[in-house]
Amino acid sequence: MDGKNKFTSNTADREIAITRLLNAHRELVWKVWTDPQHIKHWWGPNGFTNTIHKMDVRPGGEWLFIMHGPDGVDYKNKIIYIEVTKPEKIVYDHVSTPKFRTTVTFEEQDNKTKLNMQMHFDTAEERDRTIEKFGAKEGLNQTINKLAAYITKGLTL
Repeated sequence: MDGKNKFTSNTADREIAITRLLNAHRELVWKVWTDPQHIKHWWGPNGFTNTIHKMDVRPGGEWLFIMHGPDGVDYKNKIIYIEVTKPEKIVYDHVSTPKFRTTVTFEEQDNKTKLNMQMHFDTAEERDRTIEKFGAKEGLNQTINKLAAYITKGLTL
């Protein structure tokens, strides 16, 4: 054997991930992530706006929304929640194209929140295509930057 655990799978070539320490309590970060009245203000890359049609944050629940691009293009999105553990973890499938599974964890850390978000694609090719076509890496970074700015606006639970 080559010393590697044959049961461990390296999936980094099929993922887009981000970790950020946010300057807010975990409960507040959870609220702005799961409440359509909040998420519509920060979700998506710079210049995008959102119309939320449905957001049912529970296992089997749907999140249906349209992201309106700054170029006038509308992007319909459908998400199905797989796992919801308040205020710790959300797992969902993005079932519209491109398809991927996302895991988001919210870890309390000295009155702040360590956010981990991992988008997992079936293949490296699909991940690469999503990065190329949609600018997914930079878009994810911009989205989390918008979240970080939004939660500093004096929001309360």
